[in-house]
Amino acid sequence: MRCALVGAFTFPHPQGSQVYAELQARALLDEGVDVTFVRYGGPPTSLCTEDIPQALRPGSARSGPQWKKPVADAALVARLVSLLRREAFDAVLAHNAEAAAAALVARLVTGVPVVYIAHTLLRFELSAYAPPAAARWLDAFGALVDRSLARHADAVVALCGDARERFAPFARGPLAVIPPALEPRAAPSSETIRRACAKAGVVPGRFTLYAGNLDGYQELDLLAAAARTLADPERPVLVASHDPRVAQLAAPGRGLVGYLVEDFAQMRALTFAAGELVLCRRRRGGFPVKLLNYMESGRPLVAFSGVADGLEDGRSAWLLPTGAGPFELADAIRRLRSDPEHGRTLGRAARAVLLRRHAPKTASRQTLDLLARVVARPRRTRVGQIPG
Repeated sequence: MRCALVGAFTFPHPQGSQVYAELQARALLDEGVDVTFVRYGGPPTSLCTEDIPQALRPGSARSGPQWKKPVADAALVARLVSLLRREAFDAVLAHNAEAAAAALVARLVTGVPVVYIAHTLLRFELSAYAPPAAARWLDAFGALVDRSLARHADAVVALCGDARERFAPFARGPLAVIPPALEPRAAPSSETIRRACAKAGVVPGRFTLYAGNLDGYQELDLLAAAARTLADPERPVLVASHDPRVAQLAAPGRGLVGYLVEDFAQMRALTFAAGELVLCRRRRGGFPVKLLNYMESGRPLVAFSGVADGLEDGRSAWLLPTGAGPFELADAIRRLRSDPEHGRTLGRAARAVLLRRHAPKTASRQTLDLLARVVARPRRTRVGQIPG
């Protein structure tokens, strides 16, 4: 089978969407699928790639609206159409809404079916990039986009059960829940952990960690308020990110310690070294890829119900209700700190969920089964093609 993976982003890049797309691409390659990645552009990679012209790429790799993105997306359509006309592909796997829209436009010309990989629900995420006054309108527009993409895609992959329920009334093709996958590796060495902690200015086991990007939907203001409530300089709340804005996030009075990580190996070492791991995101509809790295470490984690799909409160994580605020978050951290044995139990159970529910072979075979169903269906008529 031959598939084009499409992402309306810089790739590879140390952010959840790109990490997930790369993990999927490599898992499919391991199953014998011929994969070509169509992207804005990015660093060299061992994957076969097709890029849009440098001059048309957005200036930043961060997610969210940018003035140059419509131009980049039009170029992405042109690049994808050129590829699909030049070479025979069975299907397109489109990561996120922009890529799905581009792939559906390309389908009008090429007839190649589109599987929408829905990383999130725009109904809940789009408003994170705008002032609160615009939230209602953006939520409504996001819901409209969600419905339209589900209705027109040949198949939809949701990352969690909540997304499946919301797509189900509109999807006309197959709809499957396939959570992101990660193959656990050996833990970093004690020396690697020691060096990473020394550079970040923390003591192994005596800090709480958020590891990841700084976009608005991560709700890090909630974490900052919880850190001020904890007010424990001996056990800081560390935000480790590849984003240089982390220095502003951890400005004096914010309650957080910020650290700009050098690479993923350093981020992973900090994850394994943390006393507790925190995810403050409350917007539903996806599966944060950082949770896989959290679960791999076997450290206790605090998250919100409806976001950490597959984890159970009190058994494999400390899950807060959606309406919980900074005091509840601080209390959860404080109680985990005071009961390390319970924390270790939660961490071991979370890692067991990773092994059971997020195996790469399981995910890739589920994806292949879905692709087989899509490819077996008659192709749609292309623009300008005479039916029959």
